[in-house]
Amino acid sequence: MSRYVKINRGLNIKLAGEADKSLSNQLHSETYAVSPADFSGLSPKLLVKEGDEVLAGSPLLYDKNNESIKFGSPVSGEIIGVVRGDKRKVLEVRILADREIRYLDHGIFKPNDLSRDAVIDHLLKSGVWPFIRQRPFGIIADPQTVPKSIFISAFDTNPLAPDIEFVLKGKESLFQSGLDVLQKLTDGKVHVNVHTELNSSFFSDFKGVELNTISGPHPSGNVGVQIHHIDPLNKGEHIWTVNAQDVIVIGNLFKHGTYDARKIITLAGSQVHKPGYYQVTGGCSIKNLLNDAGVKDGNNRIISGSVLSGGRIAPEGFLGFYDSQITVIPEGNHPEFLGWLSPGFDKFSVSRTFFSWLSPTKKHELNTNLHGEERPFVVTGQYEKVFPMDIYPVQLLKSILIEDIEQMEKLGIYEVVEEDFALCEFVCTSKIKAQEIVRRGINLIQSEFS
Repeated sequence: MSRYVKINRGLNIKLAGEADKSLSNQLHSETYAVSPADFSGLSPKLLVKEGDEVLAGSPLLYDKNNESIKFGSPVSGEIIGVVRGDKRKVLEVRILADREIRYLDHGIFKPNDLSRDAVIDHLLKSGVWPFIRQRPFGIIADPQTVPKSIFISAFDTNPLAPDIEFVLKGKESLFQSGLDVLQKLTDGKVHVNVHTELNSSFFSDFKGVELNTISGPHPSGNVGVQIHHIDPLNKGEHIWTVNAQDVIVIGNLFKHGTYDARKIITLAGSQVHKPGYYQVTGGCSIKNLLNDAGVKDGNNRIISGSVLSGGRIAPEGFLGFYDSQITVIPEGNHPEFLGWLSPGFDKFSVSRTFFSWLSPTKKHELNTNLHGEERPFVVTGQYEKVFPMDIYPVQLLKSILIEDIEQMEKLGIYEVVEEDFALCEFVCTSKIKAQEIVRRGINLIQSEFS
């Protein structure tokens, strides 16, 4: 039965530089990269070497912990480099792309004609499986497990995030095909969750899914919040999650037999001259995107993903595997006149410290300044105001810091990943790196039971 969930706790951060809803022509990138760092817990083993020719969908590497999980090339071309770090750790596999992409033919199948094992085998061999992630831990799904349900968030409440309905329009057939595949993977329900302020009628025609409606501020779009309120996760259970656009990649594999990694992203932020929507291929270099949209002069922070949970990249860097936005904001490495003594009409404040609260609809040009340094971790009640789960966030973080596994389990470590604590980190007066701490706890739990 469909559910309605009202989220009361959270915070919408209105940033300047929102993307115009007009799709630009696809920009060709000369180089692409697949980065093992995009996948938590991955131990990569290369299947290619420099100079090899690959097709879109050719396997580049696999997970040493589960050799059936392979990672396909997003484009055809030549392997031009394997970037390594300390102890020869693989950081990136770079591909010089062909002008015209050539695809490896994986074969066309109707998911309803296949068994569950055959569907999984097809997803694994094609390199598409990494698009399916699991809770707990926010890692690539284990194909040996059976999830009790699958969740797809059909809206994104992160600052400057793309409108998912806009990016899915015209691809309804592929989206339905992807949903048909996902229905074969679980004995439970496939949940598609929409926001009350969006046009849910767009998703109402899709078959075989449970359409849930959610209201409230960010992080209501986080799939972890949705799972917590609709189908809570208990120890020993698994729930799989898929990004809405990645459902199309899965559908395309079965309908056309190819791994087509194209997606629509937003390039936005106060430092972008022409914020907009762009069709790109996953793993693309962002250099041409930045040149096309134009970036303002100055010292800028370029982020692959949301400003709350994305990762910093260089102007010649690459789009993250799961990311659907590039955000450009000013660096905060300069002193402010009068500092906190100023009236702060242009400053964003969670409390009413500054007079900006008199203009709640104002869009702010925020930078990366932390406005202070790390301080003692004290209970202030700030986290609870923006954390819409029945979990004690401060106590969970402290249990992770002292590595008390029993307490971590009791306090809900299995239900959360880093992005669920992004707002807590944003409002924290102690400047605690909450997301790093959560990942440290998840890694500790995994190591104990591996």
